[in-house]
Amino acid sequence: MSAPDPWSNRSSRPRGSDRSSRPRCHLQSRIWVDNAVRLIEADARRSADTHLLRYPLPSRWCSEVDVALYLKDETTHITGSLKHRLARSLFLYALCNGWIDEGTTVIEASSGSTAVSEAYFAAMLGLPFIAVMPESTSASKIALIESQGGRCHFVKRSAEVYAEAQRLAEQTGGHYLDQFTNAERATDWRGNNNIAESIFEQLGEETHPVPEWIVVGAGTGGTSATIGRYLRYRRYPTRLCVVDPENSAFYPSYQQGVDVVIDASSRIEGIGRPRVEPSFLPGVVDRMVSVPDSGSVAAAHHVSRVLGRRVGPSTGTNVWGAFGLLAEMVAEGRSGSVVTLLADSGDRYIDTYFCDEWLSSQGIDPSESAGSLAEFERSGRWV
Repeated sequence: MSAPDPWSNRSSRPRGSDRSSRPRCHLQSRIWVDNAVRLIEADARRSADTHLLRYPLPSRWCSEVDVALYLKDETTHITGSLKHRLARSLFLYALCNGWIDEGTTVIEASSGSTAVSEAYFAAMLGLPFIAVMPESTSASKIALIESQGGRCHFVKRSAEVYAEAQRLAEQTGGHYLDQFTNAERATDWRGNNNIAESIFEQLGEETHPVPEWIVVGAGTGGTSATIGRYLRYRRYPTRLCVVDPENSAFYPSYQQGVDVVIDASSRIEGIGRPRVEPSFLPGVVDRMVSVPDSGSVAAAHHVSRVLGRRVGPSTGTNVWGAFGLLAEMVAEGRSGSVVTLLADSGDRYIDTYFCDEWLSSQGIDPSESAGSLAEFERSGRWV
């Protein structure tokens, strides 16, 4: 369970959280907050840890060099994605900092899995929830958020979500959770059953219990910050690779050493941002890889066929990066393991990334990258 760190020296007064216009009895407020934390903790205790799946690499070449690929299956969370961990941490962080109280309207800038998970926790606590998102958000994502009791508020451009979420927080006297700023602050990176600690515990009896690489995407930057910090804290030699899709600011900013702003929007839901988010910590990243959108989609289709169930496009981005690293290890004759994340289910994207007409409308042709995947499966080489 991810614990909050209310004494972080980077914390400041949260935007849209000044609730002095609605004073309440301090004792009454504490009683409500205590119960809210209890409900979230109880929910976590009822949930088993997510699975760590061993991906079936072809025996015709991976037996020559002993390599293994593992997928941390975050789809088994009750809200179906990696973002369940983040949403839980953000709510605990806000509650323990005194930013959320009974009746607080909770607001987030998100059109994806984070909003789905946050709507779940808001409903658990009996709080109104508003997700600020672009008008272009898919109907299936809107339906998922609304099914958890959340309300969707639309803006024309993705870059407008931040200011609009802040404006709504001020208008309602509510609290803007601000995943893009608070993701790296809200999770206890030293352990406490965070995703990094879970991965290493589950690898404990494997042939290569300390992986060569962990591969993750960057959406808020919170997951890479947690894992990168944990690796250093525990003094593991494992390296962290962050994969980034087209039209995202993280990769060019990392390469150039300055913050870059991108006018276009990422076409891979869940990862990629037009700006470098405050939670992204480049100093804990050992390598970044830019992944073509055709590669992300082709890999999502490929892994879906191998596993016999659909996986989301950000999982495709992760696996594309992991395959490249495994191919490097094979070429160098170096044994070891690589771990990446199965971030969410592809069932959320039947009408988009698994729809030929939609892909064509977006100018994405997965066949362009299918050859690299086929060659990797055949020989262990990466084209």
